[in-house]
Amino acid sequence: MRLAFALALTAAAALPVSAQKPTSVDSYVVAGHIVDVAQGTVLTGHCIAIQADKISAVEPCKPQPENIRTIDWSAYTVLPGLMDLHTHLADAGQDADVALPLKTSPAATALIGAKNARDTLMAGFTTVRDVGTYRGLTDIALRDAINAGRVPGPRMFVAGGYITKPGGGGELNGVIDNDKLPEDMRYGVSVGPVQAAEKATFFIDKGADFLKLIATGAVLAIGTEPGEPELSVEEMKAAVDTAAKRGVYVTAHAHGALGIKNAIAAGVRSIEHASLIDDEALALAKASGTWLVMDIYNGDYIDDIGTKEGWPEEYLRKNRETTDVQREGFAKAVKMGVKIAYGTDSGVYPHGVNGRQFKYMVRYGMTPMQAIQSATIRAAELLGKEAELGSIAPRRYADLVAVKADPLADISALEVVDHVMKGGEIIR
Repeated sequence: MRLAFALALTAAAALPVSAQKPTSVDSYVVAGHIVDVAQGTVLTGHCIAIQADKISAVEPCKPQPENIRTIDWSAYTVLPGLMDLHTHLADAGQDADVALPLKTSPAATALIGAKNARDTLMAGFTTVRDVGTYRGLTDIALRDAINAGRVPGPRMFVAGGYITKPGGGGELNGVIDNDKLPEDMRYGVSVGPVQAAEKATFFIDKGADFLKLIATGAVLAIGTEPGEPELSVEEMKAAVDTAAKRGVYVTAHAHGALGIKNAIAAGVRSIEHASLIDDEALALAKASGTWLVMDIYNGDYIDDIGTKEGWPEEYLRKNRETTDVQREGFAKAVKMGVKIAYGTDSGVYPHGVNGRQFKYMVRYGMTPMQAIQSATIRAAELLGKEAELGSIAPRRYADLVAVKADPLADISALEVVDHVMKGGEIIR
């Protein structure tokens, strides 16, 4: 195919300039295979025309004028840029020191975030949803820096911080008295529906793309239990209603079944983790169209590295109690047809290896195509950005990844991608 395409280009170049029609195409990607995630099929013999930062056509390959940049990915399978909808780029990361976020200044956190953003982009994840940071609003600053071209990174959709009860799963507990923590670590702490609405307004006014509620306790937070509800239905609904008036949606961190049901009743768009989801909550998610974003990889990382590095035993216990149950719930959700988008909780493990979760999703019930769709078109649908992101189609951003191996035959091929393009620019 490469030889035929080269001959066609040579023939086109030999034509008089007057015979070559003017074109608005800037780049032409010659693909070996293209994964059409919208149709769930694979195209061969097709090329991707790019104008500026958007795809202008996906078509059978044809000669192009000499001034068009030709990108030869004819030996690769080309997919839409990958999307991880549960990341923590603008954070110090996870280790044995519970006080690390406090010891890391806002400026240092921002610099760490810049490195994390680059590592994530190089791994082929061209879009992320960053679901909160201990240093409130740092994620907004990182997003804005990426959008301004000051640092390389994925497209970011950010929450600004956590809306959480005092001492809840969104607080840095077990270090100092919580009321002595810096202000930027407690922007979202609230009690009652009125304060929940006020905190929602605060984050939206500061530039948050969506809101993050802490509906239950957390695995990686001292003094909270994953199965225990925290924010009430009334508090969460106040935040959801406030956000809806501003055209903003809400997601909820919720491990326990009751907390999941409360969050769905409050009207959230997606549930993060869903570790202890039961059949009733699964049925509610299915009926309401609520998305699940289940991080079914990192339980193994926490158990392995957390044990070796001496993470708090409370963390390790709660991780053991939720990992296998979460995976069973994921398998049930797949069978039931509940909407699932890709999210890994990167930051708990090192950024840049986000692709490790794909094989877990296949192991627990998805086909390789479904797993790819969860990180492309389905993720875009959750974001409400399917007209711009998540597929290789006209008018979408030219966000692409290319891998030599066939990810539909071996999904682990997406753990290390060969080439990355974001907005028509080759990153790798």
